[in-house]
Amino acid sequence: MEALLASTVTVAIAEIGDKTQLLALLLAARFKNKTAIILGILLSTLANHFAAAWFGQWAIDWLSPEIATYLVAGSFFAIALWVLVPDKVDAEENRFYKMGPFIATFILFFLAEMGDKTQVATVILSAKYDALAMVVMGTTLGMMIANVPVVIAGHFSAEKLPLKWIHRGCALLFFMLGVATLIL
Repeated sequence: MEALLASTVTVAIAEIGDKTQLLALLLAARFKNKTAIILGILLSTLANHFAAAWFGQWAIDWLSPEIATYLVAGSFFAIALWVLVPDKVDAEENRFYKMGPFIATFILFFLAEMGDKTQVATVILSAKYDALAMVVMGTTLGMMIANVPVVIAGHFSAEKLPLKWIHRGCALLFFMLGVATLIL
């Protein structure tokens, strides 16, 4: 349960103001079928985060427990710094829009998550907890908690939130995860 809860909270907070949340806002403004967008986010996140969590599990098997602990803790510290730099959405990918809301969302979300903070966090969380299913469920739930309200509200804007404080809080959370990894 700890892996599920930590993964959910970590990703839900890290996702606020992230480029994929801004992408969800763009897709909600572009397409009327909110159910297709939400389903596209869900399935894309499951696929992306399963691959990331699997990689985390695989990679941790190759390292000694001591080195793995320092690597995981260091990665949490690095993400703590990374989240202080807010993301911006890249230029709109109009070529995918003609494929409809589900396919466009699936493809764009999958691509946007590649190398993103939440994907890297999924790798690290999976390595830390050695609970692939719980980490994937937690990180996916965190993504849905952060993105579904944006899709449903459509007019909701991440700029209306105190992003500076949210990013600082998220950085603090990752920093504390790094410290907890070293201590526990």
